[in-house]
Amino acid sequence: MPSSPSSPEVAVIGGGPAGLIAAEVLGHAGIAATVYDQMPSAGRKLLMAGRGGLNLTHSEAFERFVTRYAEAQPRLLPTIEAFRPEDLRAWCESLGQDTFVGSSGRVFPRAFKASPLLRAWLSRLESLGVRFALRHRWQGWDEDGRLVFTEAAGQAVRIRPAATILALGGASWPRLGSDGTWAEFLTRHGVTISALRPANMGFLLAWSDLMRGRFAGAPLKRIALIFEGTTVKGEAVVTADGIEGGAVYALSARLRDAIERTGQATLHLDLRPDLTEDALAKRLEAPRKGQSTSTFLRKAAGLGPVGIALLREASPSLPTEPRALARLIKAVPLTLTGTKPLDRAISTAGGIPFDEVDEHLMLRRMPDVFVAGEMLDWEAPTGGYLLQATFATGIAAARGALIRLGIPDAALTGGLSSATGQT
Repeated sequence: MPSSPSSPEVAVIGGGPAGLIAAEVLGHAGIAATVYDQMPSAGRKLLMAGRGGLNLTHSEAFERFVTRYAEAQPRLLPTIEAFRPEDLRAWCESLGQDTFVGSSGRVFPRAFKASPLLRAWLSRLESLGVRFALRHRWQGWDEDGRLVFTEAAGQAVRIRPAATILALGGASWPRLGSDGTWAEFLTRHGVTISALRPANMGFLLAWSDLMRGRFAGAPLKRIALIFEGTTVKGEAVVTADGIEGGAVYALSARLRDAIERTGQATLHLDLRPDLTEDALAKRLEAPRKGQSTSTFLRKAAGLGPVGIALLREASPSLPTEPRALARLIKAVPLTLTGTKPLDRAISTAGGIPFDEVDEHLMLRRMPDVFVAGEMLDWEAPTGGYLLQATFATGIAAARGALIRLGIPDAALTGGLSSATGQT
């Protein structure tokens, strides 16, 4: 329901998924909400995420789903329980965007992209009376406690809302608006900030000139990666300076932490995860009959050019004994020496620790200021877990603001049920 002239005003800073869903909850409750964003349009990172298919959430059992948030699970669990994967799907479908479950269990809009969803969403927000102040770059607070923005013409805009919801994202893909500059503003007010680090990113390797020149961009399909006893099946891509891709991202937090501790990490690549070492060794016992090594490996082990090149990177003199060669194929060592830069990462680790916010995501040191999305210190692998927690924390922050403003229970419940697609 649109806001009334006398309703309290709430500023939502950040026009990504967390900020937009927070504004929707406020709008349903009849609150005058304004979304401030430094970019010319809202939802730019959402559109980027949808370029390869907008992975909204995941269909796996909820008990398994929440474990993907690792150390942050205890603090995120109540928030995600209040807005579960099925709620996100229902919300999406309430905007006329049907969803489906892919072969991997991931959930996508039927349109398989973000633009139809975003258009419908912005139309709904407009109907709820949500206002947008675009090209407004947040500059923190002034000495009187007012929010300060610089608008497109360079003029300062100062406001004192009844509550503020910060949803500025992390520091990955800064050209889309998330540049992490908010950390400085909050630090000035005594808020502890854990260092912002890349998450779901690629890693650096010292490839040979041959590997860089011939195989940069080559996909690695139907592989498995092994690190510290954990095996992840999937795909990856060789880059000119390292490796990236879905299977890499699933291990990225552990790999990053290991590199920070010791300066490097050894990741093992299984080029034939569908075969046991015994079965592969048996195949490699076949007579070579004058075949070149490459031809033999292609026919006996089913390896392509990039797989063979990776074997030679690890061991220029390949083992001739079948068992030793099979062992290498099943565990090609890759020495990672660093992470790809934060500004190229899919998401951000670090941020505002949960100890700095209360159960409603309000900053303990700054009453009436709430935080949502990647500004909070949590991380998760790709697969729908990132957007799920982003939406859930946006709703939780808006709910916290409504409670703080003393919104009557009936309006609060109605706003939340509308925003989650519940009836």
